[in-house]
Amino acid sequence: MPDNFEIAYPWVFFLVPLPLLIYFFLPALRIKSASLFLPVFNKALDYTRQKPRKSALVKRRNFLVWLGLFLCWVLLLVAISSPQLVGKPEMKVKTSRNFLIAADISFSMAQSDWTINGKKARRWDAVKQVMHEFIKKRKGDRMGLIFFASNAYIQAPFTPDLQVVDQMLEEADVGMAGQLTYIGKAITKGVEMFERDTIKTKVMLLLTDGVDAGSDILPLDAADLAKRDTVRIYTIGIGDPGKAGVDLDERTLQEIARVTNGQYFRAKDKARLEEIYTELDTLEPIEYEEEQNKPITLLYYYPLGAAIGVLLVMVVILTIVNFIKLFNQRKELYV
Repeated sequence: MPDNFEIAYPWVFFLVPLPLLIYFFLPALRIKSASLFLPVFNKALDYTRQKPRKSALVKRRNFLVWLGLFLCWVLLLVAISSPQLVGKPEMKVKTSRNFLIAADISFSMAQSDWTINGKKARRWDAVKQVMHEFIKKRKGDRMGLIFFASNAYIQAPFTPDLQVVDQMLEEADVGMAGQLTYIGKAITKGVEMFERDTIKTKVMLLLTDGVDAGSDILPLDAADLAKRDTVRIYTIGIGDPGKAGVDLDERTLQEIARVTNGQYFRAKDKARLEEIYTELDTLEPIEYEEEQNKPITLLYYYPLGAAIGVLLVMVVILTIVNFIKLFNQRKELYV
């Protein structure tokens, strides 16, 4: 018997002895039938000095017929009890967090010091290509996009439709938000987005290749604001500080991650950025939950079919037996 076999209504088997109880405790069914009138019936009573009385003929069935009927009854009860195979509940992705990507699209992201398929490419093009793959894997997250440079603006509000987020990412390009890098504005704009939503788990991914140029909202002040709103920030520094043309403030990014209980990563090339996104999948895994409805395979038609089969066999056998009896009776009459 399989481990996932279950009986939905086991109490039905308490009805197994019901036919026996009816047979022993209920009187036989009496049906009036036609009879022959006997002219000398009263004379026979006077002669024998007996009183007439009512009587009933209870037709007897042989043991095999009773056994077959009882077997059919048991099989019908098995069918009514609803035997079934209950599979394990399917797992569905659980919407568990808001995941916000804040990406730097200042002019420095247009430098062609990264490679894609062995060819020189802009930093932004390489980052965007890896981000496309990352977004597609974040099923269950409600994702949003913020792009920032001199200003920060919302490209995509939080939505479970990752295809829309991916399309909005594709449409963004360097210079759309200005020339300089204002990290503090980006974090503040992200905190405002989180405040307008009800999901408690809040994660921000901040990508930049520059130094904060703002003076009104400092990055660490914005990080303190994010901490008070329980926003965890993972920061990614784009580029290799040891190379010319890379102006990366790693210390500030490390401090932002520390204050908000996040983590800092440095992506010096496209391969390292892919590794970082894999690590992020481990740090912020997709959560699953069981479906309430379990897959069930009903098996009632097997005992029901067996009961019908037993009845058909009984009918065929009884028909053959009665035919043989009738044939023998007629044969005796003619002999």
